[in-house]
Amino acid sequence: MFTNILVGVDGRQGGRDAIALGRRLASPGATITLANIYGSGWLLPRGIEVTAALQRDGSERMLVAQRAAAGVDAQIVCAWHSTPGRGLHELAQARRSDLIVVGSSRRALLGRALIGDDTRASLNGAPCAIAVAPRGYTEAAHDFETIGVGYDGSPEGQAALAEARDIASRRGSRIEALWVVSLQDVREDSPIPADWPAAADQLVGRCREKLELLEGVGADAVYGGPKEELSRLADRVDLLILGSRSYGPLHHVFLGTTSTYLTRHAGCPILQLPREARASAREATEEPASVAATSG
Repeated sequence: MFTNILVGVDGRQGGRDAIALGRRLASPGATITLANIYGSGWLLPRGIEVTAALQRDGSERMLVAQRAAAGVDAQIVCAWHSTPGRGLHELAQARRSDLIVVGSSRRALLGRALIGDDTRASLNGAPCAIAVAPRGYTEAAHDFETIGVGYDGSPEGQAALAEARDIASRRGSRIEALWVVSLQDVREDSPIPADWPAAADQLVGRCREKLELLEGVGADAVYGGPKEELSRLADRVDLLILGSRSYGPLHHVFLGTTSTYLTRHAGCPILQLPREARASAREATEEPASVAATSG
């Protein structure tokens, strides 16, 4: 759970969905900040450009109205930037937020997560975790009864599982972890023989043996494409947690091809963690030795 949450709000459905998700991911007593990034080039119906002062005033009024409509105890902040995603990125860094929450694009199908390419590119490398709410989440939101985790035994996968355990301990959730073995994993395990399907089955079996050592988790390993298999998992859970790519600066989120795919197709909220696991997360996932601003 998170203690300093920055929620991107734009006066549309996506912003309201983000508020709903941010509240569910907040720990007791957390600071929630509703943020609006306004940019240049706003035009009135007659083509008259809106001044920066008018933009800021409109931004503040919108945030106050959204806060009241959501009934959330939150600070508000608005800032100018040419790109909303980059503006949120910089605000999160300045405010030392531990989570950025955004809603889905208006192009998203109801119940699906979809963030635009510009927002995705701007948030890549963000200094904290990122959560994406699917379109319509405000109306359809319910508690995290089942939490899905993309797990592969790596430090990033262990961090994702630790976060799931943390949320589950507060929400009484079940955890469903999925280890996807791809053809690339088979290649890295050993030279691919003529009977590579048998080699893939053996690798899946070894992964399942490791998963059996994880206490209190429903877990399975399958052979297939990570994007497709994790997307199927997202269709049957209430939150999907992913670790970040295993390279890049610590404390930052890096979206790989699988994460990018899921932010286009997932049927539940996506929570992407930064590269470094918190100390509590590392302790919670230790395996047995036998397993290798304006406020108001």
